[in-house]
Formats: sequence, structure tokens, C-alpha cells
Amino acid sequence: MANRTDGLMELLTPAVAELGLELLGVEWHPAAEHSLLRLYIDLPQSAEAALTEAPHGVTVDHCEAVSREVEAVLDINDPIPGRYQLEVSSPGIDRPLFSAEQFERHVGETVKLQLRLPIEGRRRFQGRIEHVDINEQRIVLDVDEGELILAHDSIEKARIVPDLVALGLAPQPKPGKRNNN
Repeated sequence: MANRTDGLMELLTPAVAELGLELLGVEWHPAAEHSLLRLYIDLPQSAEAALTEAPHGVTVDHCEAVSREVEAVLDINDPIPGRYQLEVSSPGIDRPLFSAEQFERHVGETVKLQLRLPIEGRRRFQGRIEHVDINEQRIVLDVDEGELILAHDSIEKARIVPDLVALGLAPQPKPGKRNNN
């Protein structure tokens, strides 16, 4: 499956870049009748930092433009046999991480990940991204058990765990309610 997604990344990245966006990653979910091809797009990192007055990120218009452009590329190249649904999405606050470079952008944040093969009987880990070595493609996480060093290609999937308090999205107590113990 990694070969298919790698090939699709290579094929589709230039089309997305032409629209001034970044293709973060590709997910392929094969099924007997209706497979799903999901693309995650974002504003390039430099543009994202410049959005101080309008920090809205990827819009529906961005997703629609990418969908039209990518459909044309896929129709011409026909890399996927059979029927499938194309979905174009923003990464959201629990953004998936597809590359070591993306992990590096989020050093200090918490990530939840699943490994391709277990380490000491575990495939799922959650921890803070401590360091990323781009040259060696290694991710260092601070997990409950200590430091965990992973080769990037050992990671099946990873997502940021959003800090809802820092984002101002944590539930607030209702006004007038107090704990009278």
C-alpha cells in the first residue's frame, strides 16, 4: 500500500503545488466496490505563518480546486483501476503526519501513532515529539516509559493530539455554576 500512496504523492504533488497548496499526504482505502482516495492539503508553511489577520487555513474553495485539478490528472494517468471516491481534506486540528519533515514542524507537540510492527508487544504509542533527525529519518518521542526512538518508515500512521486548552476549545464551566462542597 505504501508504494501506491508514494506513487500517487509523486503524481499529484505538482498539480496541488500549482494551486499554491501543499499535498501533505495520501491515504488509500481499497474496498470491493467503492474504494476511497483521501488527500490532505494545507497552505505552504510560509503562507501559513503569514496568515495573522485571517488564520482560516484551507477553505472549501481550496478543496474544490484541488479536487478538480487532481481528477483531471487521475483521468489522464489512470493510476487506480476500478471505481473509487476522491476526498480532499484539510488536516484539521488532529492533523495526520506523513513525513519526518512534518514531524519536525511539530516538535514539542503530542502525537498518537501506530507502528507497522510491534515494539515489546505494542503498536500504539502516545508521546511528545522531542527531536527529529531528518537525515536519518528518526523520530524521538517522550513516552511514559521514557525515550522512544523510531525510524520514520516504522510508523504506519500518526496524528497530532490537539491541546484543546491552548486552542481555546476546551469546555468551559457554565456561568453561575459553582461547586458548593
